Amino acid sequence: MSNEPTNKPITHRSEKIDLLEFMNANYRRDMSMTEFAKASGRSLSTFKRDFKKISELSPERWLTNHRLHAAYDLLKRGSHVSDACFEVGFKNVSHFSAIFKRKFGMTAGQVRKLKEKD
Repeated sequence: MSNEPTNKPITHRSEKIDLLEFMNANYRRDMSMTEFAKASGRSLSTFKRDFKKISELSPERWLTNHRLHAAYDLLKRGSHVSDACFEVGFKNVSHFSAIFKRKFGMTAGQVRKLKEKD
């Protein structure tokens, strides 16, 4: 199963599916936590409860963290900051840049420049 999002909408499932697999496959999508929950066959409260079983992070923090690490990898491979930002599911470059710097202690542009040294 590819980690690339498709343009097809996710249908809401009536049965529960593997949360970690589902989140890894769909983290780039612009969906609310309620939509992630329904698409995984859960109510929001069940989604959050089940998520606690697989991660110490809340679903929102896991999603942000996962997106930041994916963006870091893209930047190391030479992607432009705005391209990396939008490709991993962020909607705002300013917000992305601020939380990226808080997470990694350097700007996204600095990480991109590391590629040139490798």
